[in-house]
Amino acid sequence: MKQAIKAELRRFLEENFFMGGRGLELDDSASFLEHHVLDSTGFLELITHLEETYGIKVGDDEMLPENLDSLDALDAFLARKRA
Repeated sequence: MKQAIKAELRRFLEENFFMGGRGLELDDSASFLEHHVLDSTGFLELITHLEETYGIKVGDDEMLPENLDSLDALDAFLARKRA
């Protein structure tokens, strides 16, 4: 199940933030900010996607890099929210 979530999130990022066919070639632990994958608007789009796709609510206090700044962080965050 974990791999399916990471694969879906990777697909979402590729489709929404990599125009021109360039894929998301990052390790699961790579920072979206450091690699310029997402900016502040991108993170808001990501949060909306998480809430709509996974039926969770991301609180203001949860909008932190340790929760949202890599595929590994997103996977762990979703696991905690859905537990």
